[in-house]
Amino acid sequence: MILNSGKTLNFKVSLFFVAISAILIVTLTAISLYAFRQFSISTATEHLRTAAEIARVHLTEAMITDVIDQRQNFLLRLSEVQNLKSARVMRSPLVDEQFGSVRKGEYLPDEIEKKVLQTGEPLFESTENNGEVIFRGTIPYIASVEGSPNCLQCHNAPPGAVLGAVTMTMSITALRHNGLMTVASIVGVVVVAVVVLFALLFFLLRPISNTAGAIEHAVQNAIDGNFTNQLEKKTNDEIGQIASDMNRLLKFLDGGLNQINGYVSQLIVRKPVPGENLLQASIDMVENLTQISQFKSAIEEDDSKIDVYRRLINTLNARFFKNEGEFSIYELSSDGSELQPVLVKGITETPCRWCQKKILAEPKHCRVFHTAHSINGILQPDICYNFKQGEDQEEPDDILIRRQQIARAQIQRRLRSPEREPEAPPEAAQAASPEDSPPVVKRYPLCFPILKSGAVGSIVQLVVKEEDKVRILSALPYIRVYLSDAAPVLEVRRLMETLRESSLRDPMTGLNNRRFLEEFIDSITASVRRKQAHVAIMMLDLDHFKMVNDTYGHDTGDAVLKTVASVIKNSVRASDIVVRYGGEEFLVVLQDTSSQLALKVAEQIRTSVENLSITHGGVVLKKTISIGVADFPGDSATFWQAVKFADVALYHAKETGRNRVMHFTPDLWSDSQGY
Repeated sequence: MILNSGKTLNFKVSLFFVAISAILIVTLTAISLYAFRQFSISTATEHLRTAAEIARVHLTEAMITDVIDQRQNFLLRLSEVQNLKSARVMRSPLVDEQFGSVRKGEYLPDEIEKKVLQTGEPLFESTENNGEVIFRGTIPYIASVEGSPNCLQCHNAPPGAVLGAVTMTMSITALRHNGLMTVASIVGVVVVAVVVLFALLFFLLRPISNTAGAIEHAVQNAIDGNFTNQLEKKTNDEIGQIASDMNRLLKFLDGGLNQINGYVSQLIVRKPVPGENLLQASIDMVENLTQISQFKSAIEEDDSKIDVYRRLINTLNARFFKNEGEFSIYELSSDGSELQPVLVKGITETPCRWCQKKILAEPKHCRVFHTAHSINGILQPDICYNFKQGEDQEEPDDILIRRQQIARAQIQRRLRSPEREPEAPPEAAQAASPEDSPPVVKRYPLCFPILKSGAVGSIVQLVVKEEDKVRILSALPYIRVYLSDAAPVLEVRRLMETLRESSLRDPMTGLNNRRFLEEFIDSITASVRRKQAHVAIMMLDLDHFKMVNDTYGHDTGDAVLKTVASVIKNSVRASDIVVRYGGEEFLVVLQDTSSQLALKVAEQIRTSVENLSITHGGVVLKKTISIGVADFPGDSATFWQAVKFADVALYHAKETGRNRVMHFTPDLWSDSQGY
C-alpha cells in the first residue's frame, strides 16, 4: 500500500522529471525553430545574391554587346527560376548623369532601394501575404575593375561607386514548412524518448515509493505502540535490504518491549490492557517506578511515622488525585483494642470522617481489618457497610434551615397522636421537596491494609469521585506499589519507636523512667524560661516499702508499686510527667504549676495512697507515702538542683514522721552541703 510518503515521493520525482522534460522540449523547440529560421533566411539570402550576380553579369555583357534594351526580357526569364517571384533593376544618379534619365523597362526606386543606392549596403526583409512568406532582397551593384568585362569598361565612375541595384523577391513558404516539419519530428522523437524514460523511471521508482509508504505506515503504528507490521520485500537491491532491516528492527523492538512490559507488569502486578500503546505503557511504567524509587529513598530518610504517612499521602495526592484527593489513615493502637485516626485530610488528631465511628472502638467491624484484604469500592460500590456517603456536602444556609424545620416538625408529629396531627403546612411541604436538596456527590472507597509483623497495623483509605473512577483504576497498581514500599519503612519506624519507648519507660509500672527525664529535661527547661513559668517538682517515696518485699515477697511489692503508680498517674494531668525514679521512689513534674497548687496535688496523692487497700495473694495491705515538693526556678535556678531540693524535703518528711507532704525551704539546705 502506498501511503502519503510514497505518493509524495512519486509526485515530487514525477513533477521534477516532467518539469525538466518540458524545459528541455521547449528549449529544443525554440533552438530548432530559431536555427531553421536562420537557415531559411541564410539560404534565401544566398539564393538572391546568386541571382543578383547573374543579373549583374548579364547586364554588363548586354551593355558591352549593346543589347541592353533586351534586359527586361532577361529579368522576366530570371523570375521564372524556381521560388523567384520578381526581379527589377534601377539606376543610380551616377548612371543617369552618364546615360541620361531615360529608363526603358526600369522602375523608380522605392524607399528601401533609395537607401541601398545611398549606402551601398544590401537590405533583406521577409513579409507574409495570404499565408505565403515572401523574402525580398535589394542588392547594390558596386563599380569594380575586377573581371573581364567589368563595370568600368562602360561607366565613368570611380571604383566602389554604386551604379545601381537589383530587387528580387522569392517565396520561402516551402522552406518554412519543411523547417516546421523537421522541428516537429525532432520534438516528437524527444517526447517519445521522454515518455519511455518516464515509464522506466516510474518502474524503477515504484519499489522505492512503496517501501517508503510501508515504512511510514510501520513507523506510525510503532508510534501508536504496534510493532507487528512487516514490510514486503519488493526487490533484491538496497531497497529490499532496507525493508528486511526494518522488519528485523520492528521484530526486535516488539519482542523487547513485550519483555520489558511483562517484567514491569509482574513487578507492579499490572495486567496489560488490550489495544494499549505498548511503548507509551512501558514509558509510563518506568516513569512511575522511577518516581516510586525516589519516594522510597525519601521516606527512608524521614524521622518518624507521621512524616512517612504525610509523604505517602502528599505523593499519592499529587500523582493521582490532582491535589484534590480525600485520604484517611487509621492505625491500630499498641494494645490492639482500637483504631486511631492518624491523618484525616492531612490533619492529625481529627475524628473519623468517611467511616462509621464504631470501627474506632471495635476494629473488627472494619472489613479491611478483619480480612487483611484491600477493598475496591469502585468495582464493588456496596462492599463496605461502614462507609458513609455525602459527608463533604456543604449545604446553603436556607436549605439547612429548611432541613432543621423538617426535622423539628417530624419530632412534633411523633409526639402527637394521629388524630390530633395537623396537616403539614405548605412551607414544610415545599421544604421537604427533593429538588431543594443538593445532589449528593457519589464517592467510592479504596481501602488498603498495611501489614506490620504479619497483621494489619494501619489502614489507608482513598475516597474517589465519580469522574475519577477510570483514572484511579488504571493507577491502582502504582498506588499498591507505593503502599507496599511504605510498609517496611513504617514497620521499621514503628519498631524504632517501640524500642525507643521501651528504653524510656519502666516496663513494670508503665511510667516513664529516669532516662526519659534526662532526655527531655532540656526542652522542659527551655520552655520554662521562654514562658517565664514555674514547674513544681514532687519527689515521692513509699514508707517502709522494704518490709513489704521482705515479708510478702517481691511479687506483692511489685503489685504495690503498680497500684501506687496508677494512683499517682491518675492524680495528675496528661501534660504532667510521672517518672519511676528508682525502687519505690517516684518523681512528678507538674507543668505550669505554682508551689501552693503543687502542695494541694501532693496532699491529694498522699490521702489517696493512705486510703488505698491493696489486695494481692490473699493479703490486704495499706501503705502510706511521703512527698517532698520544690519549685523551679523559684527554689533553684537549675532543674537538677530543684530535684535535689525536693529530695531534701522528702528526706525531712520521712525524718519528721512519714506520711506527710513537705515543701522545701532554704533552712533545710546549707551551703556546706554540696550538690
